[in-house]
Amino acid sequence: MAVKSRPDPARSIVDALLDVVAEHGLERATVREVAATAGVAIGTVQHYFPTKDAMVVGAFTEVVARIRRRVDAVPLSDDVESDLRAVLGELLPVDARRQTEARIQLAFAARAAVSPTLAALQREVLDDVRASLALAFERRSGRRDPRRGHDAAAAALALVDGLAMHAVSAGGQTDVDALRRPLDLMLAALLT
Repeated sequence: MAVKSRPDPARSIVDALLDVVAEHGLERATVREVAATAGVAIGTVQHYFPTKDAMVVGAFTEVVARIRRRVDAVPLSDDVESDLRAVLGELLPVDARRQTEARIQLAFAARAAVSPTLAALQREVLDDVRASLALAFERRSGRRDPRRGHDAAAAALALVDGLAMHAVSAGGQTDVDALRRPLDLMLAALLT
C-alpha cells in the first residue's frame, strides 16, 4: 500500500505568496493573506517565515530557482549564438508561466530597491547570470576579453529585463515575435 505524502507547508506557503504577488503585488502579500491562500493558520506561516521579509526572500529564492532550472534544461550545442538566443529566450515572458514569473520578478526588483536583504540577493543572482553570459560571449568571440564579455552580458540581460518589464507592465499583452526580434537584433550586433 502506497503512503500518501503530505504537502510541505513551507512549499505551500511560498506557492501561496507567489500567487498573491502575481495577482495583487507585494503590498497585498500579508501574513494573513498568504495564510488564507495557502489554507494554513497564520501561526504556521510565522513558524516557517518569522517576518514578512523572510517570507519574501524565500519566495524570491524559489522564483530564481525555478527560472534557473528551466534555463539549465536548455540543451547546449557548439553554436554559441543559438545557445545564447535559447537561454535568453527563456527569460522572456512568452507564455503564461513566464508572464507570471516576470510580474513576480518585477515586484521583487522594486522591493529590492528599498530592502538591503533583497538587494544583496538580487545582486548575487544578477552577478551569477552575467558571469555565465559573459563566458558565452567570450567563447563566441574566440578571444579572451573579459571586459567585452561582461559588457555584452550586461547589455543582453538589460534588454531581456527591459522587454519583460514592458511586456508585463503593459497588461501582459505579449507578442512573442515582438519580444524575440529585439533579442535577435541585439545578439547580431553584440556577436559581430
